[in-house]
Amino acid sequence: MKVNEIMAKDAVCIKEHDNITHARQLMRDHYLRGLPVIDEKQKVVGILKDQDVLNVKSTRSNVTVEGYMHDCPLITPETDIADAAKHLLDSKIGRCPVIVSGEDRTIAGMLSNSDILANIGSDRKLNAAVADIMTADVITCTPQENLTKVWPVLLESNFSGLPVVSDKDEPIGMVTRMDIIRSGFVRTALNDTHGTQPKDTTAVEKIMSTPVYTVSTDTSVKECLEKMLHYDVGRMTVLDKDRIVGIVDRTDILRVFVMGTDPVQ
Repeated sequence: MKVNEIMAKDAVCIKEHDNITHARQLMRDHYLRGLPVIDEKQKVVGILKDQDVLNVKSTRSNVTVEGYMHDCPLITPETDIADAAKHLLDSKIGRCPVIVSGEDRTIAGMLSNSDILANIGSDRKLNAAVADIMTADVITCTPQENLTKVWPVLLESNFSGLPVVSDKDEPIGMVTRMDIIRSGFVRTALNDTHGTQPKDTTAVEKIMSTPVYTVSTDTSVKECLEKMLHYDVGRMTVLDKDRIVGIVDRTDILRVFVMGTDPVQ
């Protein structure tokens, strides 16, 4: 299967000299985890990720995209989806512009890990158990914690979302990078990394996503993927007897599709 069979044809773009505030607004309005960056000739020059937006240290409105964007892999409409999946994994991005060709970097569409995952349901490697691929070192937060405490964890750990647990360690929701961007509290968090201005911050419970979606350790990767696609979520909390023991996200499943469950060398 080729990329042109599954990619989204329309792409919301940002120009390299546009302000980060504009990029943040586009991500918020269109619920996007990444924006292709184009130059004045409408050629793709990079990708801006949601993590990049959260990582902006300045609250000045004139900070531009070019200082925060990343290079993106060469994916064309004729690229095989297995090769495209490997490019996304190697580049550590979940969404990538598709260009017309190596010579013509005009944008032709967008490809996300979700687009690929929605088209690999019959792959036999997905019969493995969730326990074989999950991230076991889970970082959680509570509903009462301030975003000023949570957003640095999302950046430093490279996790895109954290489970929210009750005082009895029961999973009750998820807070993600996109939740923070959509909340409009990014600037406050950047100004108050030590949580010294609680009246100017907001609690996790105000923006977290609910309900919590879970699977068990013996759930197959295939069934886990089906649930993620059905509920349109980027990660599932893994439980063992109602206790959180892991997280499985889109990248984990994409890695199974590309490499199987053998340890990465």
